[in-house]
Amino acid sequence: MAGVFDRLQRQIEDKQKDGGITALDLADLTPALRKIMRLMLRQLQMNYPQLCDAMDKMAEAERLSRADLDQSLGMLTQQAWLTRLGEGPKAIYKVNLRPKAGSTLASGIWSSLDDKLKK
Repeated sequence: MAGVFDRLQRQIEDKQKDGGITALDLADLTPALRKIMRLMLRQLQMNYPQLCDAMDKMAEAERLSRADLDQSLGMLTQQAWLTRLGEGPKAIYKVNLRPKAGSTLASGIWSSLDDKLKK
């Protein structure tokens, strides 16, 4: 019988294989992680000072301490929600969105619709 940690590890590995996240995955995050991802989704890329500044501008009840921010960024990076370029205060974080699936509509769908509308 698989434990909670085994299931979480499998989910992390699946996200890494899939190459990113979808907007529906946000519901599974803790409030602190979701807060960071909402910030990141607005910009898609932020460096560490920008993240700190954005966090400082939040209402006091919503702010994360620097230690919590650092820990959350580490978790999001490990879980492939974010990719990190660089280290320390010069690190740049980018959202790792999953590529959208291609359209399954037939290539002639628009001409087919035009023909039906003309009738």
